[in-house]
Amino acid sequence: MSASPTKSVSVLRRRWRKFRTMKRGWYSLVIMVSLYLLSLCSPMLINNRALVVKYDGNLYFPVFSGYHDAEVFGQDDEVIGEADYRALDKRFEAADEGNFVLMPIYPYHPNESLLSDPSLEGRPPHSPSPGHWLGTDNRGRDVFARLVYGFRISITFALGVVLLSYIVGMTIGATLGYFGGVVDIIGQRFVEIWSGMPFLYTVIIVSSLIVPSLGILILILATFGWMGIAMYMRGEFYREKSKDYVAAAIAQGDSNRSIMFAHILPNSLTPIISFAPFAIVGAISSLVSLDFLGFGLQAPTSSWGEMVSQGLENITKWHLIVFPLTALFGTLIMIVFIGEAIREAFDPKVFSRLR
Repeated sequence: MSASPTKSVSVLRRRWRKFRTMKRGWYSLVIMVSLYLLSLCSPMLINNRALVVKYDGNLYFPVFSGYHDAEVFGQDDEVIGEADYRALDKRFEAADEGNFVLMPIYPYHPNESLLSDPSLEGRPPHSPSPGHWLGTDNRGRDVFARLVYGFRISITFALGVVLLSYIVGMTIGATLGYFGGVVDIIGQRFVEIWSGMPFLYTVIIVSSLIVPSLGILILILATFGWMGIAMYMRGEFYREKSKDYVAAAIAQGDSNRSIMFAHILPNSLTPIISFAPFAIVGAISSLVSLDFLGFGLQAPTSSWGEMVSQGLENITKWHLIVFPLTALFGTLIMIVFIGEAIREAFDPKVFSRLR
């Protein structure tokens, strides 16, 4: 009997298997993805708005819309504006009339001042306690809630910057590398001129004219972050367009767009994919730096840079220094571990398309 043919395994699958053998990077990826998915659900897990309120036989869902009149729940004599759902929970529990409040697991909002909280004594910042796991900052806001929301903002910002800068950089770099000649010469001069623009001054000018939102900061960072990707992609296209499969595609009449993005691009992604985690690290560091200097996201947005700045201003309050820096360090080091594992898995010396 003849032996059954060996099932071929694609290069991508072999690289994925290699990546999973890099335990440090694989576990870091699992942890980071899990934490980010949980952070996307933070309004359901960490919030001062109730998930469900049953009052006088009716069900309300404040977490989705909020009720800005405390009179809805009979708190108009106690609270001005939206109801205090933690106090409402205690009142319903004491009355035992069939009404109830279902609060999130951690019932505090990152922008909520807790100066009137009876469990906190003295002036803020307050040290960690059973009710406030990581304490409060100098404005009486819960540090744990701000760290979680700040993590979501930082990762979302970094992914947005990398995605947008990659789209622009890959498109421009592919065009320069594929067409070459005059297009490449003019394009390189444009990249050199653009890369000479002062990034920090531009951010300062924008911050003085408008209040920078997350979307605006993503746009600004991506505007200054695509040049390196463009040069990587330009080099890859110069190398790949001389291969035989490109000549075959030209001979069969494929369009330039088809050759660039259907044939050459899939074979040019190795350095780009390997560089992506480190680009995410750079984007997070940039946001933290801008927030620290006061040119990033404006108050009261949960920001790791603003929390680090608070730690510097309150150097004797250890929890304002240790927890934000630990969260920042842990996030960046796990992303670096992921980047190292990706670089090892995509190493052409390990798995080559020619083998």
